[in-house]
Amino acid sequence: MTDVLNALQLVLEERKQAAPESSYVASLHAQGLNKILEKIGEETTEVILAAKDAQDQATTKAVIAETADLWFHCLVMLSHLGEDHTAVLQELERRFDLSGIVEKANRS
Repeated sequence: MTDVLNALQLVLEERKQAAPESSYVASLHAQGLNKILEKIGEETTEVILAAKDAQDQATTKAVIAETADLWFHCLVMLSHLGEDHTAVLQELERRFDLSGIVEKANRS
């Protein structure tokens, strides 16, 4: 699975340098962080609505598709900020054996 994320990261970094008219990702970067965050907000709403409507395998596939869109736009945001998926995976790994209650209390 990390192979897909690694390959996608390479594409995202490549597209970050591309001309905005040649790539959707490049156009997002050219429009700036606020536009990327707006897209994340839109995709988040779409995930919520798809999950709310999920009744069967077909509608659950819509949740998966919308979640992929959300994750993609989050990866674009991380790229824009000079980060990538490895930082998120490391954070998830750090939290793996922690109670959610304990982890949240330790954030202060």
